[in-house]
Amino acid sequence: MKLKKIHNLPLDEFINLSLYNKQIGYYMKKNPFGKKGDFITSPNISRLFSEIIAIWILSFWQSLGSPKKFNLIELGGGNGEMMKVLIESFKNFPTFLNSCNIIIHEKSPKLIKIQKKKLSKEKITWIPRINKLRKNPCIFVANEFFDALAIKQFNKKENLWFEKFVNIKNLNKPFFFEKKINIKKIEKKIKFKISKNQNFIEYSDLGYNYLKNITNIIKKNNGGLLLIDYGYTQKKMKNTLQAISNHKFTNILENIGNADITHNINFNLFKTYIKLMGGLGSNLTTQKKFLIKMGIKQRAEIISRNQNFLKKADIYYRLKRLTDEKQMGDLFKVMLIKIKNRLEIIPGVFNDLKFLILIKIINSINPSKRASYNCEGCRYKLST
Repeated sequence: MKLKKIHNLPLDEFINLSLYNKQIGYYMKKNPFGKKGDFITSPNISRLFSEIIAIWILSFWQSLGSPKKFNLIELGGGNGEMMKVLIESFKNFPTFLNSCNIIIHEKSPKLIKIQKKKLSKEKITWIPRINKLRKNPCIFVANEFFDALAIKQFNKKENLWFEKFVNIKNLNKPFFFEKKINIKKIEKKIKFKISKNQNFIEYSDLGYNYLKNITNIIKKNNGGLLLIDYGYTQKKMKNTLQAISNHKFTNILENIGNADITHNINFNLFKTYIKLMGGLGSNLTTQKKFLIKMGIKQRAEIISRNQNFLKKADIYYRLKRLTDEKQMGDLFKVMLIKIKNRLEIIPGVFNDLKFLILIKIINSINPSKRASYNCEGCRYKLST
């Protein structure tokens, strides 16, 4: 892509340029995670988070009938921390691990390099696309994946719709402008009237395509998608576009290629997608409810035993960040997408004896033999 020949871009193309262009793309040239990066995600706040995800995956696999071969796909592997902890947990379940084809779907060569270094001793396949997976049941895990996909925005003015564009003729002085569009063409593509009762529209065309491909795979081969991200559930759409640099919000048009660009997931829109795609059901809860129901407090109690005051305080400080309603507990949501007639209820896991057995086994692991429960960094990308 020759930047000097590009003048006007729809918002989603501008975001893709800023994040993934080979010359200037944010994710193509740096490690954005941790204290030295621009934001921090749940797996880097505390490994407790990833251990709980491991428990969920193990039980979900059992609910599928413990298939002898299945695919576990992490969408967007970050810095590799979550997969590292997942595999460490899975090694306590050799039958499961021997059945599992572990895959990371990652677009950034820079992040793939970081992931491969951290996971160098593990058997993992990296794939650029998800449409050529082996024909086995598939368990997809997406933690803060969909929020990083480029979005389109539309404004309604006097019964006419206008799409947001960015002029980048001068990369040092980009600016927003709008073009009139026919919203019916968009609605024909996604097969529902997204403009109904809306004066503003924000949606990801790429996110819609990912969901469509994933749900087709699940319907064909069985499996599910566990989606964890920050977002809202109101039907009325709102502008959630934001840029983050050095753990602070910044102007989206400043420092192109040097800031993360993200948005809040409209989970009501996702539920509409799933309903229209047919044959699938979805459950939605908050990160707080999910983690607590899955036993994160019990796990914290186990690993904090025999720790000194400072280490114990740090464990519970990080637990609070993940579950407190004023921090990540309510803003972050957990959605399970699965074949409708076999839908698992996310919040009710303690009613299942298998979950109790899994939690008991994982909680019996000596924490002193594991990596530290402390992580660098003190902020995470989030919008109010």
